[in-house]
Amino acid sequence: MGRTSDTAGAGRALPGALEVVLDDYVDHLVVGRSRSESTARSYRSDVAALLTHLSAAGAGPRTAADLAAVVTLPALRGWLAAQVASGASRSTVARRVAAARSFSTWATRAGVLATDVAARLEAPRPRRHLPEVLDPRQAAETMRTTDLGASQGDPVAVRDRVVVELLYSCGIRVAELCGLDVDDVDDGRRVLRVVGKGDRERAVPYGVPAERALRSWLDAGRPALAGPRSGPALLLGARGGRLDPRAARRIVNEVTAATPGAPTVSPHALRHSSATHLLEGGADLRHVQELLGHSTPATTQIYTHVSAERLRTAYRGAHPRA
Repeated sequence: MGRTSDTAGAGRALPGALEVVLDDYVDHLVVGRSRSESTARSYRSDVAALLTHLSAAGAGPRTAADLAAVVTLPALRGWLAAQVASGASRSTVARRVAAARSFSTWATRAGVLATDVAARLEAPRPRRHLPEVLDPRQAAETMRTTDLGASQGDPVAVRDRVVVELLYSCGIRVAELCGLDVDDVDDGRRVLRVVGKGDRERAVPYGVPAERALRSWLDAGRPALAGPRSGPALLLGARGGRLDPRAARRIVNEVTAATPGAPTVSPHALRHSSATHLLEGGADLRHVQELLGHSTPATTQIYTHVSAERLRTAYRGAHPRA
């Protein structure tokens, strides 16, 4: 692949011998690690910026043999400190740490470095943003909006009610929703068979309102939209093919935008809302983890922070000594 030197705006070209080292590193990423060329270029740019920083800091490396003396853990930490001081975001710094680690591991195996000096380099922890959620009243109003639309008998409106109802009542991902087949609905037990990330399968229960929405869709809505392209898909687009996740996002946006008093949100916000309301209602964290399809409880714990933040907000607004 053709390459140009990219030192991330550092303003000086690297010595030719180091360009060769970087080229060999990129070849390793693309051929040996099957990384995409765009990822390889990004890593190359970050490592080039590192080497340029080391050159600017003093007697910089000129050849591959010089790297072992100047690429040290303190030097790497100094480079990252300079990134932070210049205003680089946490995600940018974390990406550059990944690039430095990758280069250090390769360079050690290639005999360029004596030891893997970046193995102990730590990335800054990303800030965890609390997800946007509907409160229970807003969620109820959103469900009421879909009920009103479906009451007219329009098959598209009947489908939209199922989309919003299942996303909220089951807390499933939008891709999981669109991947459902008709046979994945166990109406006797009111359970969906959901295939999530990593092809992990789980059973997700749904309630009586979702049961009514599904029955209306399967009895009247789906037959009206079904065609040669439908196959076993549970949810269909206007032309009869399987519903696309982008169309499902548009449905949720339009429904919540039309709901008085509710913010316009995404399908993922309905998933966040479902998890938050379950925990606020007393559900066990482990059970919520299983319902959401999280591989570890740590991912689910953010919803406990949401509940705690809502409690603090209510306290500050209501308690006389808050």
